[in-house]
Amino acid sequence: MPATAHAPMWPFHVEVLGETVAVTSRIYHDEPQGRVESTLTGTQQVVLHCLYSRHHDGRVRQRHLEQLTASQEPWAVPFVVQLAGEYVLEIIQAITRGLPGLMVPGSPQRVLYGGFIIRNPEFFARTQRRIVSYWSCYHRYRYPVFSAYPGSALAEALRSAAAEQSGARWPRHTPRAVDPGVR
Repeated sequence: MPATAHAPMWPFHVEVLGETVAVTSRIYHDEPQGRVESTLTGTQQVVLHCLYSRHHDGRVRQRHLEQLTASQEPWAVPFVVQLAGEYVLEIIQAITRGLPGLMVPGSPQRVLYGGFIIRNPEFFARTQRRIVSYWSCYHRYRYPVFSAYPGSALAEALRSAAAEQSGARWPRHTPRAVDPGVR
C-alpha cells in the first residue's frame, strides 16, 4: 500500500473464527498503481480488497467491495456487512448483487453471513440502526417507506440468514413493513 499522511480512523471489533478482529473504519492510502494486484496471491488480493473497502472515497470502497463479495473467507464477511450500514446507495446495491445466495435458504453465503451475525449480534444491531439512520437522512425523499429502500431488503436478508443459522427469530432494529391499506 502506498504511504499516506493520514492515520487510519478508529477500528471496530468483531469476532471471526473465535478471534477478535480489529477493522479500521477508514483508510486514506492511495490505491496501488499499475499491475500490483496481478502479482498478489488470491488470499493477498482478498486482503487488499478488504482494506480498500474501508477507503475514504465511496467509489474506491465500491470497486473493492464488488471484488470482495465473491470471497467465501470468513474474515472478509465483516468488511461487507459493515458496508451495508453506510450511506452510499450504490454500495448497498452492489452488496445485494454480489450476494445473491443470501436470499437462498441453506446456501453457502447464507450460512457464512448468518453465522457471522450470530457471533456478532451487537455489531449487526448497530449496522441495522445505521441502515435506518442513513435512509432517514439521505434516502427518505426517494424511498418514503423504509421497506421500499434497498437497504431494508438487505437488512432483512441478513437477519433471515442469522435466524436460519440460529434456529430462532433474530432481533429487528429496523421499522417493520407496513401495509398501507391498514390503519
